[in-house]
Amino acid sequence: MSTVRDIRCWTLQDQRQSLILAAHGTDLAEIIYWGPRLPDGTDLEMLVAAARMDVTGGMLDAVPPLSICPEARRSFPGQPGLSLTNSAGEALLPRFTFERAEEDDQTLTLLYHDAKNGLRYRARFELALATGMIRATASLTSEQPVSVSWLSAPVFPAPQNSHEMIDFHGRWIGEFQTSRTPWSAGARLRDNPTGRTGHEHFPGLIVPCTGATNSQGSAYAFHYGWSGGHKMLAEELPDGRRQIQWGHATGSRRSPGTQFETAPLYAVFSDQGINGCAIAFQRHLRDKILQPPAPARPRPVHYNCWEAVYFDHDHATLCDIASRAAALGAERFVLDDGWFGRRDDDTTSLGDWTIDRRKYPDGLMPLINHVHAEGMTFGIWFEPEMINPDSDLFRTHPDWVLGDPDQVLGRQQMVLNIALPEVQAYLYERISAVLADHPIDYVKWDHNRVLPEPDSAQAEAIYVLFDRLRADFPTVEFESCSSGGGRIDFGILSRTHRVWLSDSNDPLERLRIQHEAALFLPMVVTGSHVGPRKCHTSGRETDIRLRAWVAAQRHMGFEMDPRELTEEEADVLRQVTRWWKGNRHWTERADILRLDSDDPAVIAELQRAVDGSRFVAFAGLSAASAQILPRPLRLTGLEPGTLYEISLLNRDDAPGLSRGSPLLKTETARLSGQYLMHQGITLPWTFPQSIWVIEGTRL
Repeated sequence: MSTVRDIRCWTLQDQRQSLILAAHGTDLAEIIYWGPRLPDGTDLEMLVAAARMDVTGGMLDAVPPLSICPEARRSFPGQPGLSLTNSAGEALLPRFTFERAEEDDQTLTLLYHDAKNGLRYRARFELALATGMIRATASLTSEQPVSVSWLSAPVFPAPQNSHEMIDFHGRWIGEFQTSRTPWSAGARLRDNPTGRTGHEHFPGLIVPCTGATNSQGSAYAFHYGWSGGHKMLAEELPDGRRQIQWGHATGSRRSPGTQFETAPLYAVFSDQGINGCAIAFQRHLRDKILQPPAPARPRPVHYNCWEAVYFDHDHATLCDIASRAAALGAERFVLDDGWFGRRDDDTTSLGDWTIDRRKYPDGLMPLINHVHAEGMTFGIWFEPEMINPDSDLFRTHPDWVLGDPDQVLGRQQMVLNIALPEVQAYLYERISAVLADHPIDYVKWDHNRVLPEPDSAQAEAIYVLFDRLRADFPTVEFESCSSGGGRIDFGILSRTHRVWLSDSNDPLERLRIQHEAALFLPMVVTGSHVGPRKCHTSGRETDIRLRAWVAAQRHMGFEMDPRELTEEEADVLRQVTRWWKGNRHWTERADILRLDSDDPAVIAELQRAVDGSRFVAFAGLSAASAQILPRPLRLTGLEPGTLYEISLLNRDDAPGLSRGSPLLKTETARLSGQYLMHQGITLPWTFPQSIWVIEGTRL
């Protein structure tokens, strides 16, 4: 900390960026600079002076501070950072004064006190040197119980040299759709009351500066690492300043209390385009948050039986499918929904976590033994947070349901109130019994409906349950599934190890969903499966080559009935799977860079090895191009003065209508990084719904 003329200043910085906070007297701190690293010895007093704003007619006599927790009591003209009431329901308007700062390496904690209202506020900033990620949290402590309807994580200013913001919406089988909203007076508000991260409301925001693209320019990005409902506010104040706030959904803290804390807000600055933000998120999640049970173990090729058999479990059929999956290259077999209670469809038995002896008269071990004999490990499906009205558990404990008895059902189910200690105990006992009695190394944990009412206690309780199970079963890997991508965030991923990105296995849908999700998610957590020839969610039929290569872009798996494959299709799938296995030693840690395609029909990315020695690029043609010939595909993230050997891995997939002789169609090319990034590579013509795979090696 620096103190100059009643001004306090604090700095967090690495080789890429500087974050400067300052405060006048005992006021709350403001972020006065966040961007490229400032020169050593920068005059902080001059920065504070340079940030001072003018005052003109029709304004207050001073500009209210846009602090890390803007205070309504200071005549702040926008959304305050805190909204609370006392036990009598009276609004409290805090005025915090500085108490002390704690600094340790790349960590800054600021503590404030409001003696009149008996409140203490703490903001904490941590800068991870390895990834450039800033992790910011805020907490509030009260001497008397209070009700908090809104507590923002530390507030960041948004850049003035930005024309738009990018956030995310979506739906089931259509996750990670982007919304581009121009900055204008007023607020972009996202308030998610559903009690989970949501297909509709992924908690991410990107603010590109003017002219920024995937590969160049400056950009800022944010992610709120919380698995319950959240709120985001991106507001332009009447005076032109801009603020960004994140926190739990409005009103989701339903009980008065004396201690409140936000989830971590992850914030990153990039001067290498939006891809710079994506790389930081991918690396930080993979290296700083994820806690895999066997970090050195390569990601296994996954087989899930859901779209092969649904609820129709038959031992002989499942053994046959397992053998065929292993022959294709699968290394893990996951038994999905339908193994417990009397679960013949989705109307019954959620909550009754005992093996269905009609389907498995000798239990699960005969199937598990067969799977192991085929060289695969075994995984199983649970949906512990839910209950069917038609279940033994509901008939015994209707009082364990969250919400009104006459609530609208979702997928024929209700939500268990897992914040109740007795519900926690029951779920732990049932799940741990299955895990303790069987050699299971993987759990697909599903969550197929929204909450009937906002309640942050549900997310807090699920964290507790996960933490207990992981402590007692440290070798088990957990997948977060929520009808596909309904619960994907850094909070749940601090306790799980993989996400099911979408219930859609349509490769064209997946191509786009994976492309957008790569802004935050690395390959190792992103499950992607080769689905059936005719997709069960879109009805579209696609070629095995497209299905296989799209799955090979992430953590590869299969989710089809392998008995439907022709010999040619099985051969293609085995070849792509061998490629994936032969390259996962470096693709698991590769940076995923989105390419700025000059043809909107092409969705393309480049995966670059951590040492830059090699890459693979995937260029998917999702629709017919407007022009006759392919536009050159410009790469990114290469060394301009270095030569690369480039080859088209699947050149044999060129159709008969590709009658010319572009270089990559017949041989390798040796081209500089400068050429590849500025001019790009010329690919053969192909049909829509096809994909090219380009390999590159640094010479």
